[in-house]
Amino acid sequence: MLKPERQLLILREVNVHNKVLQADLSELLKVSEDTIRRDLQELAEDGKLKKVRGGAISNSFRMVGAIESEIYAYAEKTAIARKAISLFRNGMHILISGGTTNLEVARLLPSGLKVTFFTVSLPVAMQLARHSDSETLFIGGRISGDAQISTGGEVIKKLLSLSPDLCLLGANSIDPINGLTDSDWEVVEVKQAMREVSGQTAALAISEKLNTSTKMRVCQLSELQYLITERPPADPFLTPFRIPGLTLL
Repeated sequence: MLKPERQLLILREVNVHNKVLQADLSELLKVSEDTIRRDLQELAEDGKLKKVRGGAISNSFRMVGAIESEIYAYAEKTAIARKAISLFRNGMHILISGGTTNLEVARLLPSGLKVTFFTVSLPVAMQLARHSDSETLFIGGRISGDAQISTGGEVIKKLLSLSPDLCLLGANSIDPINGLTDSDWEVVEVKQAMREVSGQTAALAISEKLNTSTKMRVCQLSELQYLITERPPADPFLTPFRIPGLTLL
């Protein structure tokens, strides 16, 4: 595989999953980690991604108020956000994780909606705070430098004191066998606690993330109540995800 082709594949993986690890890219592309490290450095120097310890994150991952052209699969994420918002009702308590799709949820909230939001994501909290009709509570703690999400034992302790009606989890990867997975153990722990305390949980994922898997499991599909993608619920592509108790939106 030529370097330009390899770097295009790397950039796609970063944009689809928001964050990728060098080791995972090395395994996927069948090249050494040194090769991946050099590719990531070149792509970072060209301004196409942000290089972080052990991998890279997409440029749009932490942006509040990013323009459409800066957000990967913007139309798809907007469609997902609108579907998620259709679940909201006045008076609900909603727990929401980070990621660009959840940022779209926060941006598209309709005026007049009276909801109490809890979030571990600093960018999402900042976006939610612009909606004066709803209340936003940021669950603070040690901030992950990559995703700007609160992590650690104190955050999990605070989460376990909540009992929200609905949880929106951004999905890094999701497939029928391994369920919802992520590449960051501290983020996985937080997401596990979020799902555990919530009455219902929805996973939000562009369809490019479906049928992909990373090393660390957040939960099985059977532990979710909703899977929200940009595709119509009857789309044959979603057939592997049709299981009892899981509603496709």
